Amino acid sequence: MIDEERSESGSPIYRHQAAEPGIHPPDNVGVHLEAITAHLEKHLGACEMVYHEIVSDLVHLDVLQFPPTDDRPFHTLVTSGVSDKPMNVPAGLESMSHVELMINLPAKWPMKQSDWDNENHYWPLRWLKMIGRMPHQYNTWIGWGHTIPNGDPAEPIADTNFIGVMLSPPYWKDTDFFQMTADDETSISFFNLVPLYREEMDLKLQKGAEPLEDLLEKNQAATVLNPKRKNVAKKRRWFGLG
Repeated sequence: MIDEERSESGSPIYRHQAAEPGIHPPDNVGVHLEAITAHLEKHLGACEMVYHEIVSDLVHLDVLQFPPTDDRPFHTLVTSGVSDKPMNVPAGLESMSHVELMINLPAKWPMKQSDWDNENHYWPLRWLKMIGRMPHQYNTWIGWGHTIPNGDPAEPIADTNFIGVMLSPPYWKDTDFFQMTADDETSISFFNLVPLYREEMDLKLQKGAEPLEDLLEKNQAATVLNPKRKNVAKKRRWFGLG
């Protein structure tokens, strides 16, 4: 990991070298699974499905699925396993060294196991796993405001116009949902994956996460994945000008 480049907002830009080839089985599996499940069910209701990994590299990443309810009309997918190992966080951020990731999908999103054969349906789950494994592959960390592009240069994800994601706290839940303490006193934080358009990614790099989060909240665009949602950073063009 090289930490020399910075965005216009002053945030560091990390460019990673290729990870070591091959599969590295995790030392421990399901370290905090029971505690995470209990925490999530307290706030989200009963877990409907657990997508268990068959082959795991570095950490064993399961994905827990919580179905829509009257109060929460969307599916919620949450990882369990990212927090099995601490991340390499900067000094002073030790309380943020264990995280899990989540994303909300529309109630009508195809959720059957057979639907995952279609990348246009599966990509949210793929990105949960890919980003969840990233800090352990590259001895780095992920946290609030971090953006991860889909390649360099960034390309559209599946059949969408999103070119990457940003990590954001789950503002749609109470603050006591954001962070939990496991039985071994490990503090675990939960972050939403918020898919971004190119202009939104550029805005975050130029101005930082907060201005973008404000626009996303103003347009109700951050809580549930909507591949057709408004691009909150794209300026209007009048008569071909602008």
